[in-house]
Amino acid sequence: MANQNHSSATTIEPIFEISRTINAPRELVFEMWTDPVHLSKWWGPLCFTSRCELDLRVGGQYKFTMIDPDGVEFPMNGIYREIVRPERIVMTIVVDNHPKEWHDLVGANLQDKNAKVHEQLMTVVFEEVDGKTNVAVKTRFHNVEERDAFVKVGMTEGWSQQFEKLSDLVAKLAQ
Repeated sequence: MANQNHSSATTIEPIFEISRTINAPRELVFEMWTDPVHLSKWWGPLCFTSRCELDLRVGGQYKFTMIDPDGVEFPMNGIYREIVRPERIVMTIVVDNHPKEWHDLVGANLQDKNAKVHEQLMTVVFEEVDGKTNVAVKTRFHNVEERDAFVKVGMTEGWSQQFEKLSDLVAKLAQ
């Protein structure tokens, strides 16, 4: 089914994975990830808006800021490590500038309540299958405890909602 997400957080590896089949060709879906105008329309949960700035090249930096309905900003940034058009994007993720309240929620699920969240590494793979695109997102965390803390504060739901927004956007563009 095109609208179904598949996610997992293995107990052994500090990895979170989620995938979704998008009803659009791979080139278009890849463009949604690499054009800041398109990216800002779907990045973040359903009730959020976003600002996206990026320098799409290996070593280039990005900054994505999700904004909740109350205007609270959740900035994240990182560096592109690998870009293989239209197959794969590898990028670091740093969430140090998320609001203190968010860090407190994550910290509540860590043994050291004051621990700093470490940089993550996200790999996105785009695979075309029968004119549709399977998007597989794999995020490597510093450890299983951090991964589990992110899942507890809504990582799976957030990605599911992002994928919903992405699917809706490509459907509109295909008309």
